[in-house]
This record gives sequence, structure tokens and C-alpha cells, in this order.
Amino acid sequence: MLERLNADEIESVLAHELGHFKHHHVIKRIALMFLMSFLGLALLGWLINQPWFYTGLGVTQASNYMALILFLLASPIFLFLLRPLMASYSRKNEFEADSYAATHASAKNLIEALVKLYRDNASTLTPDPLHSAFYDSHPPASIRISKLAAYAS
Repeated sequence: MLERLNADEIESVLAHELGHFKHHHVIKRIALMFLMSFLGLALLGWLINQPWFYTGLGVTQASNYMALILFLLASPIFLFLLRPLMASYSRKNEFEADSYAATHASAKNLIEALVKLYRDNASTLTPDPLHSAFYDSHPPASIRISKLAAYAS
């Protein structure tokens, strides 16, 4: 990245990252992951003692090991419903960091840096909205650039 971007663009990208720091995004994400892990382990602890959990998944011999394996195999199905919420939260954080960067550095330079970074990563500038809502932690480039352009003018 240092070879690809000029000094002003690097300053804008750094301002974006400092926006994450200013808004405590990393700490909030760690706390959220801790809470989700705690709830998942509490649910696993409860499921270990539920006979229907084993029989519903076709297992006749219940054990702690089997409960862990079944839980790890079944949980992605239920966590799939949380994906768009987590992606939305992450994109909200990105917009906050962009806003911080636009007020403390040049929005125009951040736009130029984003275009270069998206190009280098071979990312599409206009992804499918439904796919993006479920899987993308960062907003589409076109939306980010249009919001940043409002700061640049």
C-alpha cells in the first residue's frame, strides 16, 4: 500500500483507521464477540443435557464430545441469520470511520485511495446488493465514494 498510494492518500487512509480507534470500534467488536461466545457456550452447556438435541440430529449415544461436534456442525445454520446484522454493524463502523477521516483529512484523497485499493484487490465497485448485505463487511465502493464526495464539495 505504501508503494501504491501517495503521501496525502496514506494520510487519509490513516485518518480512516484512526476513526476506528476514536469510535472504539475494535473494543466494541471484541466485546460483541466475547458476548456471542459466552452465549454460544451457555447454549452448548444447556444442550448437552437435552436428549432431543442428540436424537433430533440422528445420534443415539449422547456424550460431551458428541454435543460439541453436533453444536459445531449445526450452529452455522442458525448463525447465518446473524450474518446480515453483523455485516450491517461493520458497514456502519466503516461509514463512521470514513466520516472521521473526511473531517480530519482530505475526503478527496480518501476517495482516490479507495479507488486504488479496490482496483488492487480486484473488488467490484457495484456488487449485488443482496450478497453485499449478507457478506460484505465494507460498504460498496460506489456508496462510500458518494458519501465521501459530499464532504469533498
